Order: sequence, then structure tokens, then C-alpha cells
Amino acid sequence: MKNVSKRISCYSADTAGICSALYELGGLTVVHDASGCNSTYSTHDEPRWFDMPSRIFISALTEADAVMGNDEKLISDTVKAAKDLKPEFIALCGSPMPMMTGVDFDAIAQEVERRTNLPTFGFSTNGMATYLEGASEAFYTLSLYFSEKREQRADTVNILGATPLDFGLNGSVEAIKAFLTENNFRVGACLSMGASLNDFRMLSEARVNLVISQSGVKTAKYLYDEYEIPYVCAVPVGKFFSKQVLKALEDPSEQVFKNGSGSEVCIIGEGIYSKSLASELLYKGIDANIISPLETDKGVLSQNDAQVYSEEDIRAYLKEKKPKTVIADPLYSFVIPKGTKHYPLAHFAFSGRCYTSKILNFIDREIDIQI
Repeated sequence: MKNVSKRISCYSADTAGICSALYELGGLTVVHDASGCNSTYSTHDEPRWFDMPSRIFISALTEADAVMGNDEKLISDTVKAAKDLKPEFIALCGSPMPMMTGVDFDAIAQEVERRTNLPTFGFSTNGMATYLEGASEAFYTLSLYFSEKREQRADTVNILGATPLDFGLNGSVEAIKAFLTENNFRVGACLSMGASLNDFRMLSEARVNLVISQSGVKTAKYLYDEYEIPYVCAVPVGKFFSKQVLKALEDPSEQVFKNGSGSEVCIIGEGIYSKSLASELLYKGIDANIISPLETDKGVLSQNDAQVYSEEDIRAYLKEKKPKTVIADPLYSFVIPKGTKHYPLAHFAFSGRCYTSKILNFIDREIDIQI
């Protein structure tokens, strides 16, 4: 069977991406799924849960509710919770079972909004796409609804696509903010770590957007179309590449990424972060390319990079290309050819809490990777 993972993990699903994107924004997030499944979205895939509470609930969908199409239970429970908790908005999202029974989340959201007078959004997630797609839809939907036309500030940069699923809780997002501030930029909205709903209202104040993961690309494109704010896809990793990111923020037409063949190093992971790290190595004279097993904007990948999704195709690609070193989450060790060096760089969306000590902070600092 194609796309079956026999030895490695799979990435967090779209529902978890929505929960993570909306985590700090003061809303009420309801996942339509069976009782007990909340732990999947709010603990296994969300490291903030242990220190920072959030209003993420499960609908406790039963077999009878699913078979009989009892949408009223979801609606009335959500309305009751909203009256008790008084959130700023409501998000309803799905799981595999509602997909199979054909639940209409947009219609349910309209009914909930009518009864609560709160902005309510329905997301037809089904657990089949990755966290990047779910987070992307969450960021985009709230930007579409809450962003306001404001006067642009020449020194302001928004950070788009920030979730612990990609960056962990090791200080990387805080380091990006500090890096921008130290280089005479004002950080505007940060979607969405250390953020509030007001960040969405202030999005149009920025002169440029820095997109640090694929989950921020759709919002960046919307802000460009709506407010003519250009964007740069990059993460300021390393001492060399971080300088290129600054140049690109000053002039977004500037080409930020370098392209290599990967004869020495191949990096597996989220596209924008991996390409940024590969570019840093290329500036240091190390030939590197990337394998992206996730959704990645076409402008990020070069012809020497690979968009490879399945475990067997990743294994075959590495066997054919024979890089000296592979930089990837520790769980990828099972598909890396024998004799190839593995530099472990953990990714929370892939291995969860298993390797949190190996989620490294490379923001604007020397990267010493022995090939």
C-alpha cells in the first residue's frame, strides 16, 4: 500500500493545527469527535497545555449521534459553553467520523452564531491533511474576518506561521522577535504565539510580513492582495542566512534562498524552515538540499529539492542521492540508509514530546554541524 508509514511517525493532523493556531486567542474551540479524544489535540500535539490553559473542548460524539445525525447536541452544548465562558469567537472543527457522516460545519456555525451573537467559524477538517493545512485555514479565516484597514508603519514586520508544532517551546519564536527588534524593526502581529485577537486587527499596519512556516503563506497572500503588504518566506537561522533575511525584509524582491544539490547534506522537514537551514549551510560552503514531506509553496522549493510524501519514497530518494549527512527528526533514523550520518533535529509536529531536548534553537546563531 502506498503512503503507509511502517517505521516512522506521521505528522500532526489538520485538526491539531487549528487548535494550535487558535490556542492563545481567547476563543472557544470545539472538536467534533468522540469522548476522550481531546487529549490527542490538546496534549499530544500541544506543548502549551501543561502551563497555559485554553478553551479546547471535545463534543463527545457518540455512535448514536453520528448515525442519527444529531447535530443539535453539538449546537446546544456549544451555545451553553459559550454563555458560561464568554469567548471572543467560536471555532468548530471536525475529525474522521464527521467526515464520514457528512456533517455541514458551515451550517452548524451559522446556527451557533445566530444563537450566541459571537463570530463562529466552521472548519471541515477530517484528520486526513496535516497540521499545516489546518493552521493555515485558521490563520486565514481569522485574518479575513478581523483584519482592519490601518495606517501602515514603515518599520513594522508581522510574523506569520508561528506555532509550537514547528518551533517547540525552546525560545525560537521569542528569538525571532528579538532578532528583528535588534535590527531596528518593530514586531507587529505574531500569528500566533504570544498573541491575542487584537494582533489580527493590526495586521495591515505592517510594511512587510515574515512567513516562518507554510501555515502562514495563505494569510500572507491574502494580506498582499488586500493591503499590498509584501512578504518574505524565511526563518532567520544561522549567522549568514539571517543577514540575507534582513536584506529581503528591506527589499522583498531580493532572492533569499540559495539552492544546492544535496551531495553533502539533505534536510527533511517543514519546507520553509528546512530551506532556510539548507541556505545557511550553503552560505558556509556545504552543499545542501531538502526533502519536504509536507505542503510547501512552490516558490520555496528549487528543482534540486524533493517533494516526497511517503516513507518508501523518502527511503528510495536517500538511497539514490546518497548524501553524507541527513538532518531530520530522530524518528527518521529508521529510513536513513546505513552508513549515512544522521544529525537529529526534532520536530514537535512529527515526534511530539519524545525528543523535546533535540528541538534546537538556531535563530541568528552559529550552526556547527559536522558533516
